[in-house]
Amino acid sequence: MKKIITIAGSNSQKSINKMLIAYTTTLLKDVEILTIDLNDYILPIYGEDFEAENGIPTAVKRLNEIINSADGFIISLAEHNGSYAAVFKNTIDWLSRLDMKIWKEKPMLLMATSPGGRGGATVLQTANTSFPFLGARIIDTYSLPSFYDKFKDGGIVEEHYRKELADKAVAFSKELD
Repeated sequence: MKKIITIAGSNSQKSINKMLIAYTTTLLKDVEILTIDLNDYILPIYGEDFEAENGIPTAVKRLNEIINSADGFIISLAEHNGSYAAVFKNTIDWLSRLDMKIWKEKPMLLMATSPGGRGGATVLQTANTSFPFLGARIIDTYSLPSFYDKFKDGGIVEEHYRKELADKAVAFSKELD
């Protein structure tokens, strides 16, 4: 069985990106899902001086081992001021100190959502451009705008958005083989 690691790029306990990932995983068949909660990996702010004095934190090494075990990734990014949430950016900065190819050239479904009408489009565009340099093999991207209007009772309420994500989940699944 293929192992899919999911990460919501947020440390919010009520993250809408976590909700979108939870829904997306229901669209996949015959896979093992391992959800990484960034709150389980409390890290100091990355800095060269800190690394020189203290080395790479154990939590980063543990997280890198988990990432190494993946067959694919579903990442859904929170957008803070047009970019990654600080907790996510800090995590990838630390992970890149162990291996610049953080995502190990494995298939990725890259997503974003937000309460606004652009659905995290800016952070999604940034990640779509930069993640391949970090070893991502992005199969597709998905944006869900106006989250609170389009997502209710654990699912996407508009057929167009529901079908689009289902099709992208199928395409992603095919790349795991």
